[in-house]
Amino acid sequence: MNEYEQKVYEEIIAWKRKLNKRSGILARASKKAQTKVNQLIPEKVHQIMTDTIKNMVKATLAGSNFTTKKQQGAGLTLAGKDELLNRKLAGFKRTAALEGAGTGAGGIMLGMADFPLLLSIKMKFLFDAASIYGFDPSKYEERLFILYVFQLAYSSDAHRKQTLEVIENWEDKKTELAEMDWQQFQQEYRDYIDFAKMLQLMPVIGAVVGAYANYNLLDQLGETAMNAYRMRILLSSPQS
Repeated sequence: MNEYEQKVYEEIIAWKRKLNKRSGILARASKKAQTKVNQLIPEKVHQIMTDTIKNMVKATLAGSNFTTKKQQGAGLTLAGKDELLNRKLAGFKRTAALEGAGTGAGGIMLGMADFPLLLSIKMKFLFDAASIYGFDPSKYEERLFILYVFQLAYSSDAHRKQTLEVIENWEDKKTELAEMDWQQFQQEYRDYIDFAKMLQLMPVIGAVVGAYANYNLLDQLGETAMNAYRMRILLSSPQS
């Protein structure tokens, strides 16, 4: 392990420690309230929401696979790949912020449109991240890994720990994973972003909140994707 890889290894340890920390009181109270609301929603409605998000995610996965340049990080060291990802992330954060400001300024109807638009931006970023770190997102197992990285970025304390364990042990776990649990996927994601997105629908402040929320949601995803892929590379390295 060279000097840069040792630095990355220490950063990953710090990142995992942060992931395993308990969320703040406000986040826990929000999750508790959302859980109670979800229990009141009829199962049929949950199924409709699950199918909607499942189809939306699958459509964005297909689109991202079609538009993503393969092996973007070919020939680069780990440091070079990290640098390239950070440059890509800066562009995606700007795009997400502009999209959030535009839909937030447009009231409820455009605010509703933000959900699929932001989802497509996030998925495209994750496909680029996979390509930069040397993984082929056209393969089913890599698209599944992308969905687990997505879940790790946007989920509650308990589910985040479970997802981190899957990602840490991906080579052993991937054969056990036939398909994503779509109901849990959509519920965790909605619960995570609901508060920010509700504020985005409000007049006057919607544009500011939309830009800020989307920028930070991409920043969170960027940190998660970078560390998930770096961890995977280091764990598969002969000297790790």
